[in-house]
Amino acid sequence: MIILPIIKENIAKNCHPIGLQKTVQRQIDFIETAQTINGPKKVLVIGASSGYGLASRIALSFGGGADTIGISFEKGPSEKGVGTAGWYNNIHFKQAAERKGLIAKNFIGDAFSDTMREQVIDFVRAEFGGKIDMIVYSLAAGVRTAPDGVKYCSTLGVKGDEFSGQSFNLETQSLCTQTLSPVSDQQLQDTVKVMGGEDWKLWIDTLTQADVLAEGFKTVAYSYIGPESTYPLYKDGSLGAAKEHLHATADQLNTQLTRINGEAYVAVCKALVTKASAYIPVFPLYITLLYQVMKEKRLHETCIEQMHRLMFTRLYPALGPVVADASRLIRIDDWELRSDVQTAVEAYRKQITAENFKEIGDFAGYLEEFNALNGFGFDDVDYQAKVSLEELLQMEC
Repeated sequence: MIILPIIKENIAKNCHPIGLQKTVQRQIDFIETAQTINGPKKVLVIGASSGYGLASRIALSFGGGADTIGISFEKGPSEKGVGTAGWYNNIHFKQAAERKGLIAKNFIGDAFSDTMREQVIDFVRAEFGGKIDMIVYSLAAGVRTAPDGVKYCSTLGVKGDEFSGQSFNLETQSLCTQTLSPVSDQQLQDTVKVMGGEDWKLWIDTLTQADVLAEGFKTVAYSYIGPESTYPLYKDGSLGAAKEHLHATADQLNTQLTRINGEAYVAVCKALVTKASAYIPVFPLYITLLYQVMKEKRLHETCIEQMHRLMFTRLYPALGPVVADASRLIRIDDWELRSDVQTAVEAYRKQITAENFKEIGDFAGYLEEFNALNGFGFDDVDYQAKVSLEELLQMEC
C-alpha cells in the first residue's frame, strides 16, 4: 500500500512507518553529538511513545547510556490500517537502543491499570536488575479507568465565561476562530482525575511497596504554564487545574521519597508541536508565533533539545543539586517566557490576518514538525513506494 498523509482539521489520521524511523533517528543523532548526561541507568518512562516521553527516553539512553522500560497505549498494524505512530516509534527506538547494547523493553497497554504496574514490577525484578533509579511520567490521555473501575473523561475547557481565539485549520490551511466552552465542576474534577497527579502517585506508591526504587531515585512529570495570553485556555482552565494537582503531587512525593534520598519534580516545558498540543483549541496559532520569534532570536528548541537541556543542566547537572525555582518547579520554559520573546509574539499577533498568518508566524515550521510526528516530510523517504503490510506485521514492538 502507498501511505500519504491524511489530516482532518488538526488531527493526523495515518502515519508512515519508514518515515517514523527517520523521526526517531533524527533525535538520536542530535543526542549523540550533544554533551553526555551523567544520569540514571535504569529508567521507566510512562508515556514513552511520542513527544516529551519519547525524547526523554532517547536523551537518557543515547545521551547517558540508560536501560529503559517504556509504557504506552498504541495500536499495531492490521487489515484495517497501518496502526499508530507511537507503535513504530517504540519499535525504532528499541532497535536502535539494542544495537547499542542497551535494554529497551516496551509494554503496550493501559498505564493506568494495576495489571501494568504488576507486569513492570515483575520485569524489573527478573530482567532489569531489580531497581529503577528514575521514572519519567509523561502521560497524555483523554480517558482513565481508575483502580476502582470508575471511568473518568477529561474535558478541554475554561472556567467561567467561554473563551474564543484565532487558530488555524491544518486540513484547509486557513485561519479560523475556535471557542472553548466553560466546564462544570464535575468535568473539572474528572479532568484532574485523568491528567492530575493521582496515577503518578499510584505508580510511586506501588513501586515503593515492591521495593524496586533505588537509593537516590528521582521522578519527574511534565507541565506547562505559558504566558499570560494563554492563561484562559490553559493555566486557568481545566488543563491548568490538572497541572496544579500534578505540582502538588510532586511535593507530596518528594516528602514521601526522603527515606530513600529520593526526589520528585515537575518540569515546566515550552510550547511545542506534539500530539497532545495539536488537540488544544487556539494553541497552534500561538505556537507558530512563538516559533517565529524564538527562531529569530536563536532560542528555538525541539522536544529532544528541551529534554537534553532538562537532563543535562537541571535534573542531573555536573555539579550541585537539581536546579529548580522557589516552588520546586524546574523551569525549562524560561526562554519562552522571556519578556522580549513575549513582547515580540504579541506584536506579531496584532498583525495576523486570514491572508498573512502563514507568513507572520512560522506555519511552515509547525507543519514540518506536525508531519514529522507521523513520519512524513522527509526528503529521503519515497512516499510513492508501496509499504508491505506483511512486513509491518512482522515488526516486533
